[in-house]
Amino acid sequence: MIVLKTHHELDLMREAGRISAAALKAAGEAVAPGVSTAEIDKVAHDYILSQGATPAFLNYNGFPATACISVNNEVIHGIPDKKHIIHEGDIVSIDLGAVYNGFYGDNAYTFYCGKVSPAAERLCNTTKEALYVGLKHAVAGGRLGDIGAAIEEYCVSRGYGVVRDYTGHGVGRHLHEDPSVPNYGKPGRGVRLIPGMTIAIEPMINEGAESVNVLKNGWTVVTADGKLSAHFEHTVAITEGECVILTQC
Repeated sequence: MIVLKTHHELDLMREAGRISAAALKAAGEAVAPGVSTAEIDKVAHDYILSQGATPAFLNYNGFPATACISVNNEVIHGIPDKKHIIHEGDIVSIDLGAVYNGFYGDNAYTFYCGKVSPAAERLCNTTKEALYVGLKHAVAGGRLGDIGAAIEEYCVSRGYGVVRDYTGHGVGRHLHEDPSVPNYGKPGRGVRLIPGMTIAIEPMINEGAESVNVLKNGWTVVTADGKLSAHFEHTVAITEGECVILTQC
């Protein structure tokens, strides 16, 4: 069931989104050669608590950390670890959220560790651009398929694989709500978008094929071919006009 948000609830989600975005920015600023993913996670954790909020991912279905930190060929759900050290040239996808007064924010960004390869930079730029291409179609009266089709066409036309096993989702009083928001689809198909809907749009784009595998830890998703993957995400509200990005820092 899709739950529409009131103006008051959207105000609370704006604050949850602001905290989520600022925590993501702080975590990204901690990305550097020699730093562990656990250290980056602590930065995000401490910031969220300092704002009177709660980490959205911590203990969610048993996830043991504040942020999902996925490096290079890791697509999503990387578990922070003090033994996992970031190196020059790595791309580091950080996905996190905060809960404020019962409402969730959720966002992700792929950061560079120092200077990355031209191929990595092109992948990340394309994935970020695809997010904003999708956002342009997140308008009242449109369909979810319009968002997914736009993202898919943008990335596939540039030679990339669009992950199909995982999607965006509704956000609100719960981290994951209806509807699912795929990064693929057909224009004019799917749920109609109406004001008051709040959704997370999150392209997960692979340098190579779309296929992914889950590691033995039961969480970390990696590209099946070992090539790079990038991930960008915003929580947005559907309005009478353009969508409003709630996770803007």
